[in-house]
Amino acid sequence: MLAITLKVVAIGLFTALSALIKAVSEVVPAGEAVFFRSFFAIPVIVIWLASRGDLRHGLVTKKPMFHVWRGLVGTSAMGMTFMGLALLPLPEVTAIGYATPIFTLILAAIFLGERIRLIRISAVALGLLGVLVMIWPRLGGGSGLTEGATLGVILVLGATLARGFVQIHIRRMVQSEQTAAIVFYFSLTASALSLLTLPFGWVMPDAQTLTLLIGAGLVGGVAQILVTSSYRFAPASMLAPYDYVSMLFAIVIGYVWFAELPTLVMLSGALLVIVGNILVIWRESRLGLVRGKARALTDPKGG
Repeated sequence: MLAITLKVVAIGLFTALSALIKAVSEVVPAGEAVFFRSFFAIPVIVIWLASRGDLRHGLVTKKPMFHVWRGLVGTSAMGMTFMGLALLPLPEVTAIGYATPIFTLILAAIFLGERIRLIRISAVALGLLGVLVMIWPRLGGGSGLTEGATLGVILVLGATLARGFVQIHIRRMVQSEQTAAIVFYFSLTASALSLLTLPFGWVMPDAQTLTLLIGAGLVGGVAQILVTSSYRFAPASMLAPYDYVSMLFAIVIGYVWFAELPTLVMLSGALLVIVGNILVIWRESRLGLVRGKARALTDPKGG
């Protein structure tokens, strides 16, 4: 129950983080939002590491370039997600993000040589069909076609694919790198990389916008700690299905804050993706594949 509680609260906080970023997206460019999201998560993470006694030895890294590549891909995913939030409803961004495990499975077969048998093939097919159903109205198959929405779909799909690469990469990292180092150096790298966008239109936020940006960083740091901690108390296969409570959070927050409601088509596509993901989770639990570390260290909002 402790693990489930930690996971559900973390998912709720990650959804709130998305809402905070969406709320400032009309005035704050994505690169600046990435900076605040990453930089203000660092104090929270440092306090957490210090409380665990990991601050001194836990940050030692054997392969620094692993962290650089994780930072490059993860920061790109976060930036694309934040840009997509400015163009699409919150529930839709959340639903498309559910395709990450499907993309991870495909990438694992390509880059890690993992074998995909009938159940996994069925899961991939269902997941990809669900993604197609969700994005079809934005790509010309319905009344939802607009230039901004089409770009938003492309950005969020790109972010989802990038997070798949991150999960594959973290599977390699956890063989030599400490959890503390992976969490800390990603926030540090993302903060540094986001500063490269400074010449491209950063703005001086007013007091309210600044509060929301700093809040996003603090909330993101707490959420990352909670979701990482949850995997200390329960296996990944048991906790993975709770990722989908984010749709409930997204629908409520989207309606209350942004007056957004999900369409029946989007929900139908999301359901197909969720069924595909559950098939993957079930199959991996039967095979005894433990992916908790990689899942815990992949921030749903990019990292």
